[in-house]
Amino acid sequence: MRFTAARRLTRDLLIGAGLTGVVLMTAGTAAETVPREETTRALRHALERLPYYGVFDYMSFQIERGVVTLNGYAISGSLRYAAETAAKRTAGVDEVANRLEVLPSSQEDERIRWTTFYRIYTDAFLSRYASGGDVTVRREIHEARRWGFMYQPLGLYSIHIVVRHGQTTLYGVVDSDADKQIAAVRAREVFGVFGVDNQIAVAQKVARK
Repeated sequence: MRFTAARRLTRDLLIGAGLTGVVLMTAGTAAETVPREETTRALRHALERLPYYGVFDYMSFQIERGVVTLNGYAISGSLRYAAETAAKRTAGVDEVANRLEVLPSSQEDERIRWTTFYRIYTDAFLSRYASGGDVTVRREIHEARRWGFMYQPLGLYSIHIVVRHGQTTLYGVVDSDADKQIAAVRAREVFGVFGVDNQIAVAQKVARK
C-alpha cells in the first residue's frame, strides 16, 4: 500500500498519534549510561506496541534529564496505566510523570467520536489516512454497531479524534494545509459538537523544522 508523507511521519515519529516535542538532556543515573537517542527510540517503540491504543486516544512524550513526561488523552484507564508501565521499563528512564488524562465516560461524546471518525475517514480526500482506506473504516463502523460501540478502531490512523464534553480536538499529521482544513470541516459538521480545535500538523512543515 502506498504511504503518504504524513503516514510515514506518523509511523516514524510517534505511535500513530501525531507529533510531539521531545527534549532530551542526559543527567541522572540511568540517563547517564544510555544514549538519549536510544531511550527515545525504545520508548517510542514501546508505546507503539501498547494494546488498545486507537484513533480516539492521543499520546505524546518528552524526556528531560531522564524524566519522561507522558501527555495526552486516553478513553480507558488501562491505557494510561500501560503507558506509564512501558515508560518505566524503558532503559534510560529514571522517573515518569504521567499526565495522560482519562476522558470521562459519555454516550454523547462517544456518538460524536464515531460520527467524526466516519465523516473524516470516508471523505474522498482523507480516506487515505486510514489503514485500508474507507473500506476498512466502514467495516469498523459495522462491527462497532454490532457490538454496541464497545471498542474503538485500532491500528494506524494519521488523524486522531479526542472528544471531551462535546469539544473535539484533532491531532496528527497530514500531507497538506488543504487536508488539515477539510478534516476540521468534517469534524464541525457533526451534530452536537460545541467546538473543534484543529491541532493537526502538516508533514512538509514538520520536515523543514
